[in-house]
Amino acid sequence: MMRAWMLPMLLVLSGSFVAVGLILRGSTGAAVAPLLVFVLFAGVNSLLVFPRSIGALEAQRRSAVDGRPIVFWRPGCPYCLRLRIRLGRSARRLHWVDIWRDADGAAAVRAANDGNETVPTVVVAGRPHTNPDPAWVREQLSPPG
Repeated sequence: MMRAWMLPMLLVLSGSFVAVGLILRGSTGAAVAPLLVFVLFAGVNSLLVFPRSIGALEAQRRSAVDGRPIVFWRPGCPYCLRLRIRLGRSARRLHWVDIWRDADGAAAVRAANDGNETVPTVVVAGRPHTNPDPAWVREQLSPPG
């Protein structure tokens, strides 16, 4: 769990150092902007942006029942963030597995990607797709017809 929050904490800490440096130079007003930017980047790279993660085994069980895709991701991954943002509200209809929190999820991603933990890896109907186009993923959520 701590590993997932490492980047956001580092961003907030860095922003705080920059802001303190500007305050010590007498630029109190100018310190607010970089601090807000760093906090924004921290929020975007945190677990708060992604739907709640579940374990790989639970995701596979649920996907077998409802047919929804499984997304294997990790915090700090720009491609995962791109997918999440471009999916918008439909992202909540997917099963999300954080590979840093779930060893079975990391193993599934390595098995699909020649031993690499390349994310996002989206599993649709048992077939893995590495870094797919968000529009394609959204299409997989549409009922056939």
